[in-house]
Amino acid sequence: MRGSIGTTAAGILLVAAAACAVSPTGRKQLTLMPESQMIVMGVQSFNEIQDNTPREKDPLVNAYVQCVATAITHLPEVRKQSADWDVVVFDDKTVNAFALPGGKIGVYKGLLSVAESQSQLAAVLGHEVGHVLARHGNERVSQQFAVGETLAVLDAWMAAGNRSNRESAMALLGLGSQVGVLLPFSRLQESEADTIGQDLMARAGFDPRESVALWQNMGKAGGGQPPQFLSTHPAHQTRIKDLQSGMGHALELYRQAQSAGLRPDCRPPVMKG
Repeated sequence: MRGSIGTTAAGILLVAAAACAVSPTGRKQLTLMPESQMIVMGVQSFNEIQDNTPREKDPLVNAYVQCVATAITHLPEVRKQSADWDVVVFDDKTVNAFALPGGKIGVYKGLLSVAESQSQLAAVLGHEVGHVLARHGNERVSQQFAVGETLAVLDAWMAAGNRSNRESAMALLGLGSQVGVLLPFSRLQESEADTIGQDLMARAGFDPRESVALWQNMGKAGGGQPPQFLSTHPAHQTRIKDLQSGMGHALELYRQAQSAGLRPDCRPPVMKG
């Protein structure tokens, strides 16, 4: 009985502490998982994708993506999350990218056909890193499982190697069970990552106005999109409107970065095919 009470009390304290968690935009969050556990999940999920997806071999493509990613990941707030980010370009036509706890970034080559400039690519990478900084994966895991079940379920996933368990855990981190099916975050989390990403790209010296151009390109490339209320993603026009509303602040950050000498010069390679 005493042990049960102690466990319950510990759970209540954990929930109370988690209720104090605040995202970079000031939103209160439920984040029950230790950061160390999220890093293990992120690293294992990244390894899973690498095992099943070919890497891009073109050194110019790799150097370009690394150049943009480095400008983002060298920001103090990003280095605080991880001092050493691993960036991999995958030889896949999917138009997408992702970032995971533990300092892992994956970019699908197909994204470069839509993100037409260094600043547009920075908008995507800033958005993905924004998910990590805002602990969206932790938030989803915490919402999915009760306090007493969370660690046991994730331990089983890591120990047993059961594929369905792995896919469930990866989905909570924003990774689908199929290659390239990414970002199943809520609309709230997606919009928050847009805001954080726009600030990150501007702080790194990339033109935040290109974030709007990116989503205009996405709209042209994506064809029909489900209605906003049926999707976990904001509609393209909603995204663009929100990005434009934060543009004044982002442009001020951009001017400050330019004045400080932050002027990335990452040159897109000529894409073949």
